[in-house]
Amino acid sequence: MREEYDFENMEGEKNPYIKKLKKSVTIRLDTSTVDYFRSLSDETTMPYQTLINLYLRDCVENNKKLEFNWV
Repeated sequence: MREEYDFENMEGEKNPYIKKLKKSVTIRLDTSTVDYFRSLSDETTMPYQTLINLYLRDCVENNKKLEFNWV
């Protein structure tokens, strides 16, 4: 591994793997849900969309299932 890397000539080159890392989607969320994550965003200085993604990723990694009752 090199001690230093020269990235000066990287201008304009995009990461070819970025589309495989994230997927843009449109979803409808309750106002209270968005407000909750925005308030967390203010506390953590992390964008609220990142917080939502982290929470959903945690659900996937821990195989969490939603439990609900329609009664």
